[in-house]
Amino acid sequence: MTIISRGSVALAASLTLLAVAGCSGGSDDKGQATDELTVMAPLFGTAPDPGGELQQAVEKLIGKKLKVTWVPNAEYGDKSNVTLASDKLPDVMVTNEKGSSFVKAAEAGAFWDLTGKLDKYPNLKPANEQIAKNSTTNGKTYGIYRVRPLLRSGIVIRKDWLAKVGLKEPRTVDELRAVAKAFTEQDPDGNGKKDTYGLIIPKWPGGYSSASPYDVIETWFGAPNAWGERDGKLVPGFDTPEFLAANKWLRGWVQEGLVNPDFATLDTGNWNNPFVQGKGGMIIDVNVRATQLLDLFKEKSPKDFDKVTLVGNLERSDGKKFSYPFTGYNMVMAISKQRIRTEEQLDQVLQTLDKLQSKEGSVLLTNGIEGRNFKVEGEFAVPINQDDPKVKTIQNDVDKGFIQLGTRASVGMGAYRLKPADEASRAMRDKFDVLMNEDLKTAVFNPAQGVLAPTATAKSQTLDTIIPDARIKYLSGAITEDQLKEQIKRWYDAGGTQVAQEVNDLVAKVGG
Repeated sequence: MTIISRGSVALAASLTLLAVAGCSGGSDDKGQATDELTVMAPLFGTAPDPGGELQQAVEKLIGKKLKVTWVPNAEYGDKSNVTLASDKLPDVMVTNEKGSSFVKAAEAGAFWDLTGKLDKYPNLKPANEQIAKNSTTNGKTYGIYRVRPLLRSGIVIRKDWLAKVGLKEPRTVDELRAVAKAFTEQDPDGNGKKDTYGLIIPKWPGGYSSASPYDVIETWFGAPNAWGERDGKLVPGFDTPEFLAANKWLRGWVQEGLVNPDFATLDTGNWNNPFVQGKGGMIIDVNVRATQLLDLFKEKSPKDFDKVTLVGNLERSDGKKFSYPFTGYNMVMAISKQRIRTEEQLDQVLQTLDKLQSKEGSVLLTNGIEGRNFKVEGEFAVPINQDDPKVKTIQNDVDKGFIQLGTRASVGMGAYRLKPADEASRAMRDKFDVLMNEDLKTAVFNPAQGVLAPTATAKSQTLDTIIPDARIKYLSGAITEDQLKEQIKRWYDAGGTQVAQEVNDLVAKVGG
């Protein structure tokens, strides 16, 4: 369980109707039509062509017509809440299994509890026990998780700036500060002006415990990842000395000008700009940002773009290391009970999804159609025929939509990696796995990831903003440390005490 609530609260009356619909509405008495599968999934651009080559290939593989409702990602949360409060659920829905609207709907009987049901489907069976545990909701599996790297946090650094100031890649928080100070004071861009800073932080769209740069730094200092055990009880990570120490440290950076002055307002969509424009030299984020930045430099200067390096999580001053992991997945694919009413019909749908997540299916969803938009070279997919408009449509359908239908949860069943376009990109991609495997040894997992406290959901509008707002105010110098502590107490007084008790009770009952 994370402390923030990741979904809006649905109307109780609508959910009551939904529970009824889950048992009696949505189709004829025969239940789910065997020749069609309806799905709702997020979209990241132009919607795939429902009659296009890729959709036809997918339908041929699964032996069913596929009817997908593609929803722009920016609108997906709101659309999900509207759909969950209706009596028109799709057969399969990509959803946030911790979102309050989904949890209420699932507990009202609108979705299948898949706990213990996936083991007989080789391509749906969870391949990682930790990720499977993370994706549960109060001990129940309501969906098939869409796998993502379990650890991908890191620091992207201007490699050319490191060379200019004569420093090596940092391995400790103290070395990181030394790099930030040098990037701020030693004119790494060589323009003769003191107009650079060490670290770039954007206005973070999520709350506390949402993989922000702040959360990562707090973990380095030994603070729990969302929740952690102290004196035999689970407590929120922000109610620890390590949380305060980390933010006191970063507040010093802000005061010295080592962080971009607009860190409280910089749009995340513009996060790369200061790095590429030579204003800031480091970004704490997911590792793939390193390859994104390499590509941006390559666009600017194809012959001189190898200006990015990546390091993993850092040691604390005393040599101890605590690394920030991710949940290992991004939302789940849940199956509704409106048209999928019987165990036999559920088995049909799971068999279909099992085909979709096979090696052949994963390749279609992630790479496209071999021989049309890509060819295979060893372990890599290499784009081909990119000047053909029809082939570009296939690639769009993969990148903007169909990749969202992949779970790729089984070992050895994944798709091909895209072949790096140059040696710098290849070396960077290889570094991802090296750093991930090393940092997993010291990963700090959230023991309450799999539970959702009812009070956290009911009082989310009040509770979710208290800590992140107070943290920003403290870092910017608007409030003191004592006032930050008062805001932590305010969280408890506003319902946090009940949340903490419920989290402890739930973890004791169902496990983290």
